[in-house]
Amino acid sequence: MADTAAQIVTRFAPSPTGFLHIGGARTALFNWLYARGRGGKFLLRIEDTDRARSTPEATEAILNGLTWLGLDWDGAPTSQFAARDRHAEVAHQMLAQGHAYKCFSTPDEIQAFREAARAENRSTLFLSPWRDVPAAEHPDAPFVIRLRAPRDGETVIEDAVQGTVTFRNDQLDDMVLLRSDGTPTYMLAVVVDDHDMGVTHVIRGDDHLNNAARQAQIYTAMGWDLPVFAHIPLIHGPDGKKLSKRHGALGVEEYAAMGYPPTAMRNYLARLGWSHGDDELFTDAEAMEWFDLSGIGKSPARLDFKKLESVAAWHIAQMADADLVAEIERFLALTAAPPLSQVQKDGLLTAMYCLKDRARSLPDLMDKAQFVLVSRPVKQDEKAAAQLDTVSRGILSELTEQLQNASWTRDTLEAILNQVAEAHELKFGKLAGPIRAALAGRTVSPSVFDMMLVLGQSETLARLDDTARSGS
Repeated sequence: MADTAAQIVTRFAPSPTGFLHIGGARTALFNWLYARGRGGKFLLRIEDTDRARSTPEATEAILNGLTWLGLDWDGAPTSQFAARDRHAEVAHQMLAQGHAYKCFSTPDEIQAFREAARAENRSTLFLSPWRDVPAAEHPDAPFVIRLRAPRDGETVIEDAVQGTVTFRNDQLDDMVLLRSDGTPTYMLAVVVDDHDMGVTHVIRGDDHLNNAARQAQIYTAMGWDLPVFAHIPLIHGPDGKKLSKRHGALGVEEYAAMGYPPTAMRNYLARLGWSHGDDELFTDAEAMEWFDLSGIGKSPARLDFKKLESVAAWHIAQMADADLVAEIERFLALTAAPPLSQVQKDGLLTAMYCLKDRARSLPDLMDKAQFVLVSRPVKQDEKAAAQLDTVSRGILSELTEQLQNASWTRDTLEAILNQVAEAHELKFGKLAGPIRAALAGRTVSPSVFDMMLVLGQSETLARLDDTARSGS
């Protein structure tokens, strides 16, 4: 199929039976990148035919996960269940054209066939005795509609990731298209939906590769053009085994709650199974320009939290300060944490230059930003309190006096603090500890000079004075 912008239509089709799995998120991302990078459409279809397991809450969780991840879709999400009459219509059309047939075999008869086949050590692939029975000889009984699949030859899938994949037709059964209660099967519904939605590229997990052969037979029977199939390897845990709860976070909302920015998640997920040379860190624009199916590998990708942290650190450092403050606000709302006051937002914005370069997540950044998030009197944690004694408080009191009329520049502050340290025969680190305790209430923070410059002269002197007096 020609790869032109006007033709590209991809889709993400999750089942609403739980959260948005990290593997599903990557599948959605690949479809989104492929379509967006070519000016095409990215559609969303909720495959809710399993009415017993599909829930509105799960649908909402999927939509929320995609929204958080920043994957926008075209048009309204469609419901597979809502199109069940159209699916049934196609099944009856195939029946009328001779590409399908009515099968009256009961579940008990099919089970008995398989048990006998197992006992005789032969294939349990069910071969319906009704395949060639004339309509005049049909009983007045419940029936399913089965595909009249070819019995010999091969079904070949030219997969954009897996290459040429060949299936022997004698290993594929006449699958059920329409159940005896008139409801369509998943296999039929997927093909009809993809055709009706104009999907040109079906990019999905390689656990669907076997389905492609069966679905291709439906396309062929209906005389429809096949989409380009691209079956991507699944994501495994760090131990190389299929991703499960033992490996940690599985749902997108868990990664959101851990404070990884969506831009970082998009970058990281894109590199799980896809590569562009040696590029590890990139923007959305670069990903859209570079992403192609040929860059997807055939081996399962492995989840690596350390790599995710390093990707997140890069994206946090690259973000505009105002965007980062907005991202923090979004993170706090997501985790039901108290919102920032205007004073805190202003402080964060001012301090961002000395916070974001080494932060590996939003909580990490906020931890470094505590000095602008707290208000007086600053409470010291246990380690910070250990930095304060009668001598250090006396030095803080002396420092406060010397800073009263100082010009508030880094050079001046460095000169005054170094003079005070020398006067007391202290290494600067010994002086910095009590200052950190006074300004931040903790031992780990940005440099004391950055904190003083961000807080300003009045607030800095007030915090130093509070701490100096607290021991008296």
